[in-house]
Amino acid sequence: MGRLDEFISKLKAIEDKAKPLVEERISQFKALGLYGSEEELFSELSFCVLTANWSANGGIRAQDKIGALGFTTYSQEELSKILSSLGHRFPYKRAEFIVENRHLIGSLRKLISLPLGEARRELIRLAKGIGWKEASHFLRNVGRLELAILDRHILRVLKDVELIDKIPKGWSEKRYLTIEERFKELSLAFNKLPGETDLYVWYLIKGKVEK
Repeated sequence: MGRLDEFISKLKAIEDKAKPLVEERISQFKALGLYGSEEELFSELSFCVLTANWSANGGIRAQDKIGALGFTTYSQEELSKILSSLGHRFPYKRAEFIVENRHLIGSLRKLISLPLGEARRELIRLAKGIGWKEASHFLRNVGRLELAILDRHILRVLKDVELIDKIPKGWSEKRYLTIEERFKELSLAFNKLPGETDLYVWYLIKGKVEK
């Protein structure tokens, strides 16, 4: 049995236990994508800005503390103080990005309804603090499950199962899309969509389903 087959066996072993948590999270993603207000969508975009070089758990704590109204109205100084109190590594820069991204409020619903490739490129072009991983994260979190979020945990898995030779130090479009295809191979072997498989991998690694 190869390394990929061994890993798929591990995923299948936790599938029944993780499935209710994964399905609950996915239902939240789809509801946000279908019914979320512009402010709620902006809160999720800001969450994805915050998790870059931090953690999903930290982003969730910040999102709970700031709230959708705070992301749209707090000053840069107020945001940076909250982020600093929560232990964010880059509180001032992330607060600056959030404030600068407010011009997107009112157009996020239209943006997430674009064809997937176009939506991701537009997010990267228009939003501060949003690269390939963060744009994929946001779109997955509004129900676009066809995308892979290539964070360090996923990249280590891909290297361990020998789908990639090395973990990249940065992202170009070509590099991201190439490695995303490798994760899609893993997802296909697990018979799930990439954005869904990601949640099962997180459960396998951490014993919980974040976002």
